[in-house]
Amino acid sequence: MPIKSHRLLAPLLAVALVGACTGDPAPPASGDPDGTSLVIAVADEPADLSSLAGYADQGAAKLYDGLVEYQANLSLRPALAVALPEPAADGLSWTVRLRSEVTFTDGSPLEAQDVVATYRALLDPARNSPVRQRFSMLKNVTALDVATVRFDLSTPYAPFPELLTLGILSSESVGTDSPVGTGPYKLDSWTRGSQLVLAANKSYWDDAPAITKVTVEFIPDDEARAERFRDGKLDGAALPPELAAKFSDVDGLRVVAHSAADVRAVVLPTDNPVTGDPDLRIALNYAVNRESMVENALAGKGRVAYTPMPEVLPEFVEPDATFDYDLTLALDRLSAGGWVPGDAGVRAKNGAQAAFTLRYRQGDTVAAALAEAFAADARAIGVQVTPEATADAAALATGPALVSFGDPFDPDTALYSTLRSGGSLGGYHNETIDAALDVGRAATNPAERATAYRKFQRAWITAPGMVVLAAPNHTYVMRESWDGYQPVVDASSAEATWGAWWNLEDWTPR
Repeated sequence: MPIKSHRLLAPLLAVALVGACTGDPAPPASGDPDGTSLVIAVADEPADLSSLAGYADQGAAKLYDGLVEYQANLSLRPALAVALPEPAADGLSWTVRLRSEVTFTDGSPLEAQDVVATYRALLDPARNSPVRQRFSMLKNVTALDVATVRFDLSTPYAPFPELLTLGILSSESVGTDSPVGTGPYKLDSWTRGSQLVLAANKSYWDDAPAITKVTVEFIPDDEARAERFRDGKLDGAALPPELAAKFSDVDGLRVVAHSAADVRAVVLPTDNPVTGDPDLRIALNYAVNRESMVENALAGKGRVAYTPMPEVLPEFVEPDATFDYDLTLALDRLSAGGWVPGDAGVRAKNGAQAAFTLRYRQGDTVAAALAEAFAADARAIGVQVTPEATADAAALATGPALVSFGDPFDPDTALYSTLRSGGSLGGYHNETIDAALDVGRAATNPAERATAYRKFQRAWITAPGMVVLAAPNHTYVMRESWDGYQPVVDASSAEATWGAWWNLEDWTPR
C-alpha cells in the first residue's frame, strides 16, 4: 500500500509565517501554465549526486529512497522498508524487511542485495566516503533472503535507525558515475556551476509526483538569488531574513521562516598561539553580545547559542551552560592570562598580538553580518579580528573561520565529527568531552544519553574550542502556485533536498 495516504500533517514546529499574500498566484518562473514545472535556487552545488558521497544526508534526496525517512515532525517512518528496523535484544544487530514491487528508475527490482551493496560500498575504506565515519559502529551488512537485511554493529548505537535514511542504489550502479535510485525523481541533466534538472519518475512506487520537472539553480550569492527572484525567474529560494522580508508584501508570494539546527560559530584553531590560548577563548565568549547579534545581524530571526548543541534538540540541552555578556569578566580573564594592553589598543602576550583574520563564506550575508559583529565585540576587549570573505573551502576548514554545523535529528551526527579529538574542527581536544560524546554515541538508554550530552556542555563552557554565536532561522520565499508545503525543522544548510522543499514530490499545482 502506498504510504502517502498515511502521511501526518505536521505541527508548526516553531516555524513562523513571516508574510502571506493575497491575490491571484503569479505564473510560475518556468512559464508552464499548468504548474507542473518549478524553478528553485540554492546557494550550494553538490560535488556529487551519490548518497555515498554525502548527497542529501537528511534522506530526502528526490533521486533515492532510504529504508526509512523523516516525517515533518522529525519522527521516522518506513520508506523502502515495510516497517521500522527491529533491534536484537542486545542492540548489536538490526533487521529490516523490504517492500515488494519497488523498482529502480532503470526498471530493475529492489532486492536485499542492493541494500547490501550500497552499505558495503559505504564502508569500503578505498571509497573514502565522507559519511563513512557516521557508520563507524556498523560491522557488517547481510542479506538474509531476497527481502530481508541484517545490520551487525560492533557496539550498540541507539540512534542507528536515523542512519538508515541513506539513499539505496542499485547494486549494478554502485561505484559508477551514474548511480540509480528508486526516488520520485531521476536526473534529467546537470550543468556544472549552473543548474540541475530533475524529471518525475512516472513509475514511482509511492505515486508519481504532480510536479514533473524541477530545475535547481546554484547561486551562491544571496543578493544574486534575490535579484533573480525580483526578475520573476524563480519560484522559490532560501534568502537571509532582511532580503526575504522585501518580498513579504508581493502578491502571489509568501515568506516563511524555519527554525534550524544551524549553529554558527567562530572556530579558533588550537595550534595557533593566539586562537589556541584558553584565556583568550574564554574572554571572547564573555565579550560577544549574542542578543545584539540575533536582533541586528539576524534581523531577529534566530536564537542565541552558547554551546555546539542545537536548541532544536531540547531534551539534550543543558540550560545552565551559558556565557554572560560581561566585558569586565572578559578583560579580567585576558589580564590573568598574561594578555596586556599593547600598540593601538591591541593586547599582546609573549610578543604575539591578539589579532587574527576571520574568514567566512563569500556571498553569505548572514555570515558577513555575524563576522562584523564578532569583530566589533572583540575589539572592545583589545582583540583585533579582521573579517575576510572567501570562496576557498580549504581556508574555511583550516584557519579561524565562521562555520555552520548541526543536525536536527540527533546530536551525535554533527557533534561527534565536529568536536571529537582526531577529527574535530580546529584540532580541538578535551578528554571529558570525548568521553561524553562516546557515551552519547553508544548508550541505548535515552536518559543516559541526555546526561552525557549535558555533561559535555558543562565541560564546554569551562574550556571552549570556539565561540558559538547564534542559530539563525532559515527564511524562504515561495510562489503561491502550489499546495503541499509543510514546515520542518531545518538542518545546518538550506539546500534543495530539505527545508522548504523536503516533500516537494507531494506538492500539487493550484
